[in-house]
Amino acid sequence: MSKLISLPFLLATVSGIAMAIQGTLNASLSQKTSLLSATLVVHIIGSLVALIAALAWKTPLFKHNWLAVPWYLYLGGILSVLIVGLVAVSIPKVGVCNATTAIIIGQVSMAVLIDHFGWFGMSRLVWNPWQLVGIGLFAAGAKLLFR
Repeated sequence: MSKLISLPFLLATVSGIAMAIQGTLNASLSQKTSLLSATLVVHIIGSLVALIAALAWKTPLFKHNWLAVPWYLYLGGILSVLIVGLVAVSIPKVGVCNATTAIIIGQVSMAVLIDHFGWFGMSRLVWNPWQLVGIGLFAAGAKLLFR
């Protein structure tokens, strides 16, 4: 089966749709309240939803040896706050399309580096020249989206 019509690809696509909507909602919320207040409330709500889901699916939260996990794997929480804040600031200034395009360019570029070097415990997937051409074409296409 082609990777472009696989369930993981579909799930990633839905995630991208959700991220564009989330960024828009968070930007509007931060304009009606404040950036830090909106970021805090969004993370509290997200934490409650995750807790409810973990309890509903009977996830063994205390089974894991949390202290044995490499420290850098916990940086996702910090990055989440940074992402929500930066997206909420950028969308009102440049628009949803421009901000999302810039986000995707940054994500893809960093993803190629993470794959290539095997950072953060990921399997190493060495880049090839076509990926670099793809990033260049992607960036050129993104330029066409900017208004």
